[in-house]
Amino acid sequence: MKPSRPEMQIRLDDLAGPEIRALLEAHLRNMHEISPPGSVHALDIDKLRQPDVTFWTVWEGGELLGCGALREISPKHGEVKSMRTSDAHRGRGVARAVLHRIIEEARARSYDRLSLETGSMKAFEPAQKLYESFGFMHCAAFGSYVDDPYSVFMTKSL
Repeated sequence: MKPSRPEMQIRLDDLAGPEIRALLEAHLRNMHEISPPGSVHALDIDKLRQPDVTFWTVWEGGELLGCGALREISPKHGEVKSMRTSDAHRGRGVARAVLHRIIEEARARSYDRLSLETGSMKAFEPAQKLYESFGFMHCAAFGSYVDDPYSVFMTKSL
């Protein structure tokens, strides 16, 4: 009989811990490696600490598995930000769990719509498929974004 694993826990996070700092630094580095200058829209820690952003981390035992955030664009429109799963935990449903939590929170806030920007390159195809599986559909640039061949914009009515 296999020993059972601890369950994934999703927690509000203040971005103070060394684990989340390391994951976000790796995330930003990776975004700059695969996206051209001017087409990286990932937020740094200071921007993630703004009052219009709610940030969650996903843990199993004492290990950080991933993260995600919800940014309020307007009282009726939210944006998914900073979705990242640590390399060691890809394919385990971490992103699915945190995206589900973000959508729950958007509904609790009575948002009409939830949108996101992701990359258009091959490396972003798994993310696009995840969002599509939750009912996100391709849309035009929203908020302060502009059309960019390296960006894919998606939205979901709530």
